[in-house]
Amino acid sequence: MSNKKSGISDHYFSSSPQSEVNYGLIRTKFFGKTFEFITASSVFSKRRIDIGTQLLIKSMILPESGTVLDIGCGYGVVGVVVAAFNPKLQVYLSDINERAVNIAKKNVGRNRVFNAKVLCGCLYEPVKDLKVDCILSNPPVSAGMETVKAIIKDAPKIMRSGATFEMVIRSKIGVKIFPALFVETFGNCAIIGRESGFRVLIGKYFGME
Repeated sequence: MSNKKSGISDHYFSSSPQSEVNYGLIRTKFFGKTFEFITASSVFSKRRIDIGTQLLIKSMILPESGTVLDIGCGYGVVGVVVAAFNPKLQVYLSDINERAVNIAKKNVGRNRVFNAKVLCGCLYEPVKDLKVDCILSNPPVSAGMETVKAIIKDAPKIMRSGATFEMVIRSKIGVKIFPALFVETFGNCAIIGRESGFRVLIGKYFGME
């Protein structure tokens, strides 16, 4: 994302975007319920909810109760939808992008979900003291493979035994790399969703808490 007037260039994984803010609004439905999401420049997928996010929402397997983390939440679509349909869950949304975090907070309020909290920080730093039952991720591939690998490999640090890690990937990019990382990290990997060149992978953590 660039600002031609100022010469500033921002990406959605920038921690503090400096470009001029241009807002948008998306109205959409998930499982028959209407949602509204404020969006902005320098935040991923400003004009529409991307296919990967939609597939993750349709495919995700959630616990009946406990704690869920939407890591790299952007403007909050996944976390807001999870919280809206699952009042017994405590949902955390986190992102390194301060602009995304501020907008996600607005979207939590706009959609009147009261069991969601938005945090700002790098990877698992904002939730390092938590133990979660499910992690959901539409990873920032443009931030580099090392960042995506860290999202997978560091996940067990905050996962309860029996927790799941669910990530949407582009089939062409990660069809071999990511399943291998899941097996290395969790000891298992399965596909729970597949559509339009995307897949949703799930790994179950059986380590010690």
